[in-house]
Amino acid sequence: MSGIDSEFRSKHTNSSKLAEESGMLFPDGVTHDTRYVSPFPLFMVEGLGSHKWDVDGNKYVDYVSGHGSLILGHSHPDIVAAVTKQVAKGTHLGANTELEMRWAKSIKTLMPSVEKIRFHSSGTEATMMAMRLARAYTGKDKIIKFQDHFHGWHDYASAGSDRGTGGIPSTTLESMIVLHDGNIDLVEDCLSKDKNIAAVIVEPSGAHMGSLPLHPDFLHDLRAVTRKYNVVFIMDEVVTGFRLSKGGAQVRYGLDPDLTTMAKIVAGGLPGGAVGGHVDIMDMIAHRGVTSWDDTYRVSHPGTFNANPLAAVAGATCLEILNKDDVNIRADQAATKLKNGFNQVFGKMEISGVAYGVSSLVQIAFGLECNPDEVWSIPRQDVTGRARPGAKQGFKKAMLNAGVDTMGGSGLIVSGFHSDKDVSDTITAFEEALVALRQENLL
Repeated sequence: MSGIDSEFRSKHTNSSKLAEESGMLFPDGVTHDTRYVSPFPLFMVEGLGSHKWDVDGNKYVDYVSGHGSLILGHSHPDIVAAVTKQVAKGTHLGANTELEMRWAKSIKTLMPSVEKIRFHSSGTEATMMAMRLARAYTGKDKIIKFQDHFHGWHDYASAGSDRGTGGIPSTTLESMIVLHDGNIDLVEDCLSKDKNIAAVIVEPSGAHMGSLPLHPDFLHDLRAVTRKYNVVFIMDEVVTGFRLSKGGAQVRYGLDPDLTTMAKIVAGGLPGGAVGGHVDIMDMIAHRGVTSWDDTYRVSHPGTFNANPLAAVAGATCLEILNKDDVNIRADQAATKLKNGFNQVFGKMEISGVAYGVSSLVQIAFGLECNPDEVWSIPRQDVTGRARPGAKQGFKKAMLNAGVDTMGGSGLIVSGFHSDKDVSDTITAFEEALVALRQENLL
């Protein structure tokens, strides 16, 4: 048994016991793929601010950040108060509420491209609806997406994914066109030759929260070429929305997408998602009062938990805080300090690796040496393929042993409430983790 695994087991005996039972309840013993850790996942019990605690009493500086939804950290007092008050008034009223209007207005304030909105329960639902709206609006069938860009786990989004695609009909995948990103000539060539393309969808940070980063110029090129060919431009801001700036990637880079998908931050840490965009496309959901039109062209949108009052009040409260405060700036500053600190450690220890990322998203590539601001220009096989087998899992566990939880063993999602001490402690833990990885020949 490795030193990392031995320490991991000794520090997490209660998690080990729970994992035995969990394995009888859930595939892999987890309820989300990225929570899978070998030899067993950890079980958390509480979170406050930038920290969380597991069932063994271990405290962590948390950079999973609720899978990216907690830009305000855990248990922000304003959100706790708002949700607690609403629980007593009703968790599901089965009707319109003023809260959903407040939520929608808070989004429109931050994202000028959004004229009308529909709410969902997740980002997966949001991207599925955006694709359906684009198809209905244009009367065309195909969607262009980019290799490894993650748009949820539904059948259409899974095309061109580096994740499991079992159970998806080949006819469904055939309606998706998967291209490599960064090459606008490739996109235009496809649009010029195939007149049955309804939309182009993109992760504006690049694939997997920017682990394979994308230069912003490509986004502007996409906006121009989709306008040229009358194709719907969908920006998937599930991750980047309200994180890359108060108004997401589109405001940071000055873009006007036709449709925007949102989740994570938009619901203030509760389950929730949304699609927003230009009124003529969004109104494909609207009833026209003409039965034949409704039956043939209209996009139906039920959903038991659409605009659930708890998600609505949490989301509205969160976005209103972002609008009036400097949360995004603080998160970006903390992320910059982390990246600089990590890169200094790489240099000090003479280990090949680079920390990079946009805004408050931090990525780590082992085995890669380059300017952190130019990772977008490196071939993707070099960004993802230089690490030794087992390095990511080893890093995840070594950081947990040192009191830091990372996202998937290669990323850190920073909130506006990570302190200078958190950053300092994390850099110290990073150096400890690299020592452990080196000892096990994983670097």
